[in-house]
Amino acid sequence: MASILSKKKENYTLKELKSLGSDLLSSRAHINNLPLLLSFISPESPPQFVVESLLSLQSFFTPLLSQLPSSSSSHPSSTKRPREDDDSSKTKTNEDPEVIFRAWLRSNFDEFVKLLLDVLVSQQSEDTLRDIVLGTLMEFVKLLNAGRFHSSIYHRVLNAIIHSAVDVDLFLDILNSKYFNYIDVRYFTYISLEKFVKTLEASAVSADRTVNENSETESESKDSLELSIRKIYQVLSRIPPPQKQGEKSDHEMWSGSDESIGEKPKGKKKKNKDQDSNLLSPTTIAKRMKLKFTKAWISFLRLPLPLDVYKEVLASIHQTVIPHLSNPAMLCDFLTKSYDIGGVVSVMALSSLFILMTEHGLEYPNFYEKLYALLVPSVFVAKHRARFLQLLDACLRSSLLPAYLAASFAKKLSRLSLSVPPSGSLVITALIYNLLRRHPTINHLVHQEPVDNANEANSEADKDNESSRLKTNKKLGIDYFNNQETDLKKTGAMRSSLWEIDTLRHHYCPPVSRFVSSLETDLTIRAKTTEMKIEDFSSGSYATIFGDEIRRRVKQVPLAFYKAVPTSLFEDSDFPGWTFNVSQEEGSKC
Repeated sequence: MASILSKKKENYTLKELKSLGSDLLSSRAHINNLPLLLSFISPESPPQFVVESLLSLQSFFTPLLSQLPSSSSSHPSSTKRPREDDDSSKTKTNEDPEVIFRAWLRSNFDEFVKLLLDVLVSQQSEDTLRDIVLGTLMEFVKLLNAGRFHSSIYHRVLNAIIHSAVDVDLFLDILNSKYFNYIDVRYFTYISLEKFVKTLEASAVSADRTVNENSETESESKDSLELSIRKIYQVLSRIPPPQKQGEKSDHEMWSGSDESIGEKPKGKKKKNKDQDSNLLSPTTIAKRMKLKFTKAWISFLRLPLPLDVYKEVLASIHQTVIPHLSNPAMLCDFLTKSYDIGGVVSVMALSSLFILMTEHGLEYPNFYEKLYALLVPSVFVAKHRARFLQLLDACLRSSLLPAYLAASFAKKLSRLSLSVPPSGSLVITALIYNLLRRHPTINHLVHQEPVDNANEANSEADKDNESSRLKTNKKLGIDYFNNQETDLKKTGAMRSSLWEIDTLRHHYCPPVSRFVSSLETDLTIRAKTTEMKIEDFSSGSYATIFGDEIRRRVKQVPLAFYKAVPTSLFEDSDFPGWTFNVSQEEGSKC
């Protein structure tokens, strides 16, 4: 055995490494094998050597975990100053070989955990090796703290994953498939993520206050911050959300904290430990899970999110975050700021903001003015246009909306129908149809004579009919609607008419002209009309229109029928003075 220990690390074989591990497990006499086995836990070592050393050390440390002192008590500098009465007993304790041996074991165990973390996040490690190493660390999380979840080691694992150069999805696939289904793992994940976010927030604030002369250093710190934010978001988005109160679950635990609850406390310290174990009980964790979920997400949303992460959060927050928050109104600041930005960000924030307004009593001033400003041609070709158009229809559904507001939206939409793609014209027509049906006070927009001209004619009844007719004709082409006005009360929509919809009858796209013609019904008779389902039109595009036209059955097929065989491409009457006939002689020469 002495010859084996004296060999260099590079000269060991796998068989000899197994022999070292078995000897270590058999007797304390071979305890010197422990540092040697630790030296093989390295990213530079062959994977089979790392696995063999890992299995031997795990088998050695697992039975001893309950006997190891805490990491703080293993260092003399961290011990408290003893009282004079306890000097003799303290001296005996420090001289006890067993205590010294356990402290040495603890320091080696801490080194073992550190080496495992290095292997876990190394770019040289294989995926299979990462899976084994992460499983070993999670076993220590389960067993080290006397059956309770060891949050310190788990926090170090997450910290290494987030700050590693390896793609975080590799680790999340393992965590999501094996560990995130345990309620205590999810619980402490939220706690650790909240700590990471607070650290990043403090670093971001200090970076803003410090003016760096070196622009390269500043850009590197900014890139590092954005990378950490992206990784934290990846972890947050992969954790299964908290279960609702009505859902039943067995609340499976990774640690055995529920077994230690029944122990009776002995003294103050024992009582505090019992309180900690009660905190880790499945029922208590289930109750506090929503609070930890809320704290983690709210603190994350305070960070300076990159634009791509910002958009991803807004696209899914109404489904994955808001239903599980302890108080969804806490998102009002984040959502209102997002809604005020304008453009695509405002369109994506509308969905969550609408939920807070309709379900949680949020009052947002000038909501409809901001919504009105979002109506631009680009929104009808945006990626999230389907959800936006459905929410637009829902926001205009209330019968309590004033007539000028409904008229302004109807007129704005009708004006946009002239400049958007055919799919946009279809959904605009459906939206205006629903507006006219819900708000009878704006039905006069379908066809309205110039009001000013009529009043002018009545007030000047003493003048002759010829002059009145001339004045009326002069103003027939005036549209009192101001498309650039942002104040809905001053748009002049109530004095206008929906002449744009009438022009859609002659639209170049047949589905648009057919759809407009099919809506020529009396909307005042509500019993004979039904609202249009906007979801049937909101996802339209050139491809969907083309597909519908191909599948459409045509009753009459157009045929090329001529009374006389044409001799030229164009008729002579179409181009007076031009001749398109080619003589036979010229044709033969060609």
